Amino acid sequence: MAEEMTFAPKQHVLTLEEIQEVARAFVELGVSSINISLDSLQARRFRQLTRYGNLDQVIAGIDAAIAARFERIRLNAVILWGRNEDEALDLVDFAVQRNIDIAFIEEMPLGLIDEHNRALSFCSSDDLRAIIATKYTLQARGDPQGNPEDKSGPARYFHTGTGPTRIGFISPHSNSFCHLCNRVRVTAKGQLLLCLGHEHSVDLRAVLRAPHYSIDTLKHAIVDGMAVQPERRHFDLDETPDIVRFMNTTGG
Repeated sequence: MAEEMTFAPKQHVLTLEEIQEVARAFVELGVSSINISLDSLQARRFRQLTRYGNLDQVIAGIDAAIAARFERIRLNAVILWGRNEDEALDLVDFAVQRNIDIAFIEEMPLGLIDEHNRALSFCSSDDLRAIIATKYTLQARGDPQGNPEDKSGPARYFHTGTGPTRIGFISPHSNSFCHLCNRVRVTAKGQLLLCLGHEHSVDLRAVLRAPHYSIDTLKHAIVDGMAVQPERRHFDLDETPDIVRFMNTTGG
């Protein structure tokens, strides 16, 4: 997020009731996996990177998710040269010790920043694989072209050969996965975003707050939205970002 954020007014954000209109249904349908962001295991650095984050709370949440016995728990980490590249192996160790997955995501140019140079701090998936390979033997999964082992997401996974932990790499710069992407996101404002690299969206909040709302109208709005999903996006670390929204306003 930005150094100083202006957060959305409460009335512009989905209420808990509007969010839980679907959360219970997801559980009943068998939601079995969860992703949790973790970019540092050092409390002070974690707070600097996240602006507001409390590392103890996040680790407690990870352990609670493990206790809840999700089938898959994945940590997501963004590594930047000069910021936290010295913790790449520590983060892998953390995941291996807990028998959960970890994915390293190349930084995406979302939002205007001035506190670091994206081109200079960019740490590629290949860079990270080289760092991790100093301790772990990475056994490739998927086909010879490097496509994912399944169609559930854009990560390319490797096994360590010592346990169930998978180490994934999501590479929007060095290995574009637009042709495999099956991801959409819903923001806290109820916008259904069809691509991180575009502003295409569907206003689900308006659907939820319409006088004659029904689950069918919501379903149709989501399905119809797929028709405007762009074919590809363009990220360039050396240019002014096309997308001025920050990742925290996008959500997951």
